[in-house]
Amino acid sequence: MAETNKPDDLFAMPGIRRTAPKDRFPAHEMYPQVAYELVHDELLLDGVSRMNLATFCTTWVDDQARRLMNESLDKNIVDKDEYPQTAAIEERCVRMVADLWHSPDPTATLGTSTTGSSEAAMLGGLAAKFRWRKRGGTGIPNFVCGPVQVCWEKFARYFDVEIRQVPLRGDRLTMHPDDLAAHVDENTMMVVPTFGQTFTGLFEDVRAISEALDGVQTETGLDIPIHVDAASGGFLAPFCAPDLVWDFRLPRVKSINASGHKTGLAPLGAGWAIWREASDLPEELVFDVDYLGGSMATFNLNFSRPGGQAITQYYDFIRLGRTGYTRVQEQIYHVARHLAAGLRAMGPFEMIHDGDPERGITAVSWRLTDADAGFNLYDLSDRLRTRGWLIAAYPLPADRENETIMRAVLRHGFTVDMIDLLLADIERAIAALRMNPRSTPLTKEDAGGFTHSARAAVARPKPGVGAPVSGQSSASPTVPSTQANSKATSFHFS
Repeated sequence: MAETNKPDDLFAMPGIRRTAPKDRFPAHEMYPQVAYELVHDELLLDGVSRMNLATFCTTWVDDQARRLMNESLDKNIVDKDEYPQTAAIEERCVRMVADLWHSPDPTATLGTSTTGSSEAAMLGGLAAKFRWRKRGGTGIPNFVCGPVQVCWEKFARYFDVEIRQVPLRGDRLTMHPDDLAAHVDENTMMVVPTFGQTFTGLFEDVRAISEALDGVQTETGLDIPIHVDAASGGFLAPFCAPDLVWDFRLPRVKSINASGHKTGLAPLGAGWAIWREASDLPEELVFDVDYLGGSMATFNLNFSRPGGQAITQYYDFIRLGRTGYTRVQEQIYHVARHLAAGLRAMGPFEMIHDGDPERGITAVSWRLTDADAGFNLYDLSDRLRTRGWLIAAYPLPADRENETIMRAVLRHGFTVDMIDLLLADIERAIAALRMNPRSTPLTKEDAGGFTHSARAAVARPKPGVGAPVSGQSSASPTVPSTQANSKATSFHFS
């Protein structure tokens, strides 16, 4: 065999001897296997996604779904003329989801796939804003909600809408129907119940909220529609709590958003926005695009995006069907209840949500009730990280922000055996914290990690008032200085 000067061992190849480019665009190329190894090895520092109980997103998919994603890498879902079958599959999914949510006529319902529930929520909000204007609304519209995920605060800021977040009163953890009358007016374009609250996992009572708005209409004449943020609950209740009325069975519900990549079991990047009837989606928001090979209608914040997420969502729908989804989701609830029972048996915890499918999503949330436990929940969360578990600890929303809770989201691929391992690690963590208590307990700022909300870099005052919009702080946020740290900084929220 002829000798060669080219090294045949990966870790002796050119490029591997230097650190990976980080701050400037690299001047030279490198072997693909070297570039792969550099990126691959850095990703070893990430957490294990299936042990991340702070995220709501899919962390396990089967081999067939992975194959379909790989085969669809080059399919642009917006190019419906070039990829007509991808477009047809997306339309099938819209009809299936509309049927799941009891649309009056699923075959005529308008809807779209999105990159996730945040985009879908914003599309529902935009449609509500345009309907409000068409009814004669002027000035700045508002929407009423309880504690919500940060996407709604972003929607309010980006699309010039006032967000009215109902404060938590007494022992309440959700928006209650009797809170609505004091917060709605002629400029209220919609009320947004959260069907699977981010903070606790609890469902807000959409049916009771709809009935309360019926009462408001009787007394004031205001006909206020509902948009349901069913980011997580939209693919749970239809299978595990089918008698719970929260969807298009309520005429006041005009649109619903959900994440396909959460409890819909699809890979990351899948969401759905569905309107009750075609008339609920204003025509002004739909664009006919004719320069990609044919004329097509589109309503998305994003334009070009991969078609694999909608394709794999369809794969999940036809593979599992109602029977399969029910079996899978009931098993996840079983796992959640097993965790709740184990935590309750430990003694120092009180359950807020124990995985009851009639009350919330496949999650468990709890508070520490023992004031003399010798640790707080931030300490416990930090200690569990040493074993690879990522479990959120955070304060409740405004007016109850002095209360700290923990929440674990259970997803497809999590087993009872894994729960037993987690419970054993929690017990060990508690024993270690009691044996070696911290001289200064951790705080939210010390613990870092998961957060539910964000403060804008510049606070926006309410119209005519010097106070910040509800849910936003007037205090100056801590923003990384570009002089002190020249590295680019990104912010992300689950």
